[in-house]
Amino acid sequence: MQSNPNTELAIEAHGLIKHFGGTKAVNGVDLLVPRGMVYGVLGPNGAGKTTTIRMLSTLLKPDGGHAWVMGHDLVRDVGAVRGCVSLTGQYASVDEDLTGRENLVLLARLLGYSRRASKERSAELLEAFDLADAARRQVRTYSGGMRRRLDIAASIVVTPDLIFLDEPTTGLDPRSRNQVWDIVRALVAGGTTVLLTTQYLDEADQLADRIAVIDHGKVIAEGTGGELKASVGSGALHLRLKNPALLLQAEGILTAVLNAPVVAEADPATLMARLADTSKATDALAALSQAGIELEQFSLGQPSLDEVFLALTGHPAESEEKIGEQQ
Repeated sequence: MQSNPNTELAIEAHGLIKHFGGTKAVNGVDLLVPRGMVYGVLGPNGAGKTTTIRMLSTLLKPDGGHAWVMGHDLVRDVGAVRGCVSLTGQYASVDEDLTGRENLVLLARLLGYSRRASKERSAELLEAFDLADAARRQVRTYSGGMRRRLDIAASIVVTPDLIFLDEPTTGLDPRSRNQVWDIVRALVAGGTTVLLTTQYLDEADQLADRIAVIDHGKVIAEGTGGELKASVGSGALHLRLKNPALLLQAEGILTAVLNAPVVAEADPATLMARLADTSKATDALAALSQAGIELEQFSLGQPSLDEVFLALTGHPAESEEKIGEQQ
């Protein structure tokens, strides 16, 4: 391993390990995160995402491995790391008894702003995060989306070089999620690197320039969304039968013709097959027609991240399986 960090990387981690009792919550994670992008860490609850974030943000000391954050040694230069990063966890950390403005002014003062500058910075953030009208209200009266926006605003009172966003949209309605996504994009446009953990595949697809898939404490795949999709086949054939009773027969025909995995989806009349050779889709449709199996609809496209995750891990991304990760 090199003794000096790669200065083009925001995060360089090799073999990070963290135990909780007899459980390895993180079991040798490697990450190379370029500066100036959204880097997604994707995985189900309990996969090791939050523990990894807590190590990289200096809240937990690794039990093994080595890492640099913004060029600073994670263990030896803790103060330097903390000086250039910010963390927004899964739950809002603002004071519910204070108003939105009071929360931001308090943090600004603690971070060294003068009284006047703290008020100016707070007003700027409240306006930018569409919270100006609620600035004088106690945070306890805010909606979940408003709290999340205030929490992120609090994390960038001093603009960090790197911000960790740990599942920032969990529990939010679609409109609030979109607002948070816009904030993430604006942060990167302003020069901040974002490491985003999520269990939402569409969120990773929407925001992340590169994605690491983590499961059972290990990174099992890494690349752009397109690269990850291509890794499990060049296409995905989706079929919906007119008669759901013929599903098993259709599955057998597809398996034989395509020589590829065929998966029954949540809808009892639908099937999905991953294809290494998309030209075989025509043969599959012809075989079904010859067997008298009528289709209500079909489509051929690139695999979704949901299908990628299932192919890589053997279970859906929304799995609630726990492996001892400390939240």
